Amino acid sequence: MDSNLLKVFVEVANTKSISLGAKQLGFTQSNVTSRIKQLEKSMSYDLFHRTNRGVVLTFEGEKFYPFAVEIIKKVEEATMQMKNINYQALLKIGTTQLNATIRLLPIIEMLKNEFPNMKVEISIDSTKRLKEKLLDYKYDIIFINGAPENKDLEILNIFKDEVYLLEPKEKKAHNTLFSYKEGCAYCSYLENYIKETKGDSFKTVYLENYELILGSVNAGYGISLFSKEIVKKFGYLDKLKLTKVDIQIDAHLVCRKDYIPMIEKFLRGLNN
Repeated sequence: MDSNLLKVFVEVANTKSISLGAKQLGFTQSNVTSRIKQLEKSMSYDLFHRTNRGVVLTFEGEKFYPFAVEIIKKVEEATMQMKNINYQALLKIGTTQLNATIRLLPIIEMLKNEFPNMKVEISIDSTKRLKEKLLDYKYDIIFINGAPENKDLEILNIFKDEVYLLEPKEKKAHNTLFSYKEGCAYCSYLENYIKETKGDSFKTVYLENYELILGSVNAGYGISLFSKEIVKKFGYLDKLKLTKVDIQIDAHLVCRKDYIPMIEKFLRGLNN
């Protein structure tokens, strides 16, 4: 069975629309319609009900959907493993913005020196999304904040981070929590910490810019929670009130247990 047909089927099922599915895949609508018909012909079942508002999976389509998803995952996994059968030809890295900012560049330089023929692809996302995508074989390794807590994931390395509550030095802060991104591990820890120590009368604001967050705290508009390395990198160590908190959000370098990179030894040997 052609996995490309299955990808079209899954995308249309997820978007509930042939036109939206085509847009996501970068295909024409007629191309997607043709592929769906080709798959339905090979299955001898209609997989979608066509309606004026889009498409809906038939009973047979609902039964087939989880198998299609699993087949796509297995094909992608097999493709990655065959590419790297003799050596690590490609390394797909997912990382949080924090880890990209304070530790990824030196590691990339080391990878370049140690494995000059290896191609590296990097994407940035929240800890939650990175774990989901790693489990779906979208990445080889991910740098996340906090332990993964999933039986299918393997910790390759841990990088220690000192975590501090950030407040303005000489102003009373507004009841606002500044976080980088929804789904960010630091946001969850900050919200729980504030509930335990200061109560619930805080709102959370997401600002996807570390310097803007630090500047906002400095101006008294709110408080935040960060690795000391971020504060240091942007020159705010002497500008803010820093209170060390007893929270473990160490950076973890993680892979799937069933797909450990061939450069495992190098990754485990990285220093903090």
